[in-house]
Amino acid sequence: MSKVPLTVTGAEKLRVELHHLKTVERPNVIAAIAEARAHGDLSENAEYDAAKERQSFVEGRIVELESKISNAQIIDPKLLDADGNVVFGSTVDLEDMESGQKVTYQIVGDDEADLKLGKISISSPIARALIGKYPGDVAEVQAPGGIREYEVLDVKYI
Repeated sequence: MSKVPLTVTGAEKLRVELHHLKTVERPNVIAAIAEARAHGDLSENAEYDAAKERQSFVEGRIVELESKISNAQIIDPKLLDADGNVVFGSTVDLEDMESGQKVTYQIVGDDEADLKLGKISISSPIARALIGKYPGDVAEVQAPGGIREYEVLDVKYI
């Protein structure tokens, strides 16, 4: 499997979730299965079925997180030396050329993306259009409503 880019913050969030699943969720599911088994006939036991389904979800998520963490290429934006160039992990101030609206985005890994927090996925159309740009450059983004142009105002590595 190829390396998956993650910021330091994103990798830490995945580790916290993995720890929670292993130390809290997994023991809770085991206890729920044991309790449901104590009720007798498993063929008509809804609690048992629900607990087994929950166990399947938890174990699947643990495997997924372990895989992502082991294949992660962790990048600390503070340590980047990209000479003002937009790269993974950088925070970019943009201005929509049509509306004049200003926005700030950080380019992060797919698992970290959260538009409400101003974090966009490296695989999103806008991030792909921004990679390699410098302040003053204009990025053309293919949006559902047509092509949008954004001027790069500033690039920070925070």
